[in-house]
Amino acid sequence: MVRSAAKNHKDVAIVVNNNDFNAILAEMDQHQNSLTFETRFDLAIKAFEHTAQYDSMIANYFGQLVKPYHIAEEEEANAKCGQFPRTLNLNFVRKQTMRYGENAHQNAAFYVDLNVKEASVATANQLQGKALSYNNIADTDAALECVKEFDEPACVIVKHANPCGVALGKDILDAYNRAYQTDPTSAFGGIIAFNRELDEKTANEIVERQFVEVVIAPKVSAEAQEVMKRKKNVRLLECGEWTSRSERLDFKRVNGGLLVQDADLGMVGVDDLKVVSKRQPTEQELKDLLFCWKVAKFVKSNAIVYAKDNQTIGIGAGQMSRVYSAKIAGIKAQDEGLTVAGCVMASDAFFPFRDGIDAAAKVGIQCVIHPGGSMRDQEVIDAADEHNMVMVLTGMRHFRH
Repeated sequence: MVRSAAKNHKDVAIVVNNNDFNAILAEMDQHQNSLTFETRFDLAIKAFEHTAQYDSMIANYFGQLVKPYHIAEEEEANAKCGQFPRTLNLNFVRKQTMRYGENAHQNAAFYVDLNVKEASVATANQLQGKALSYNNIADTDAALECVKEFDEPACVIVKHANPCGVALGKDILDAYNRAYQTDPTSAFGGIIAFNRELDEKTANEIVERQFVEVVIAPKVSAEAQEVMKRKKNVRLLECGEWTSRSERLDFKRVNGGLLVQDADLGMVGVDDLKVVSKRQPTEQELKDLLFCWKVAKFVKSNAIVYAKDNQTIGIGAGQMSRVYSAKIAGIKAQDEGLTVAGCVMASDAFFPFRDGIDAAAKVGIQCVIHPGGSMRDQEVIDAADEHNMVMVLTGMRHFRH
């Protein structure tokens, strides 16, 4: 019936969203109980969008009940056939168009999934500032998802989708000061995310200290809003609290196709860690190792993170060689006058050779956390023992491309 009415929009107005009622009644009052053709046409589009979404939900549901034809016989026993329908139908609603995309010569728009209720960039309320750009949204998402990993007051500063400073603190002002200390150079023009309410003192520190593109927090106090008005172009976002993480799918577009996988929501705890070195970690070292591991999860591969006392000291991101990521982390720490000696180190994937451990020992790294799983794991463990280092395996990798 809805589809039929939409087809006859020249003579019929079909309403599928009760949010349109007031506008329709107001227009009818102005036009002697009638609607303009433009309004009926717009309502017809909404009707077709509604029926398309309904049909796609049905198709996705029944598609999950069918075993995909392309799964090889030897894979059938372990295949999670019901998770991925034979035909994937996606429904996203355009939230905004943008001046340009990732680069100035690219057109862009932001589409959102209306079914997502978890705190996110898509659901956040913008309190002030210029419209979010394509890169703002991508970077803010990276910052927010990272800060969600921590229970204690935390701050994450992101630049080009990579954390450049992460820290915990007694409050968010302390966390912000420590996160900024990691790499003030890269923090310029970055994105700042908090997991606690943005207060007046922290807002004032940000405004006085640095140029920032976006600040996002679960809540923003009225006093903090007044402070941020001094930098009227800064995008200030309030995303709401989160108590848990929602399972979802991640998508990566390739030419001619779409890669679909579970979102990487996995994380290990203390009880999941396997100490493989002769030296055992102290309680503080274990805390630093887990903190460092959580940060490494959000750094582009190959990822190396140095940390101490719940503060990043150096971050090496996106290098083709894991050894060079470690070198960059050390260089960044040195440039900012931070001490690497005594730090813990996290690697998002295993060390294929012992050279990464030898290099870490030279700069004073005391503990290393990584997934393990290399053919040369024992060689790498032996290297740690030679240097009297702690080595902890997680059994879980966090590649990020």
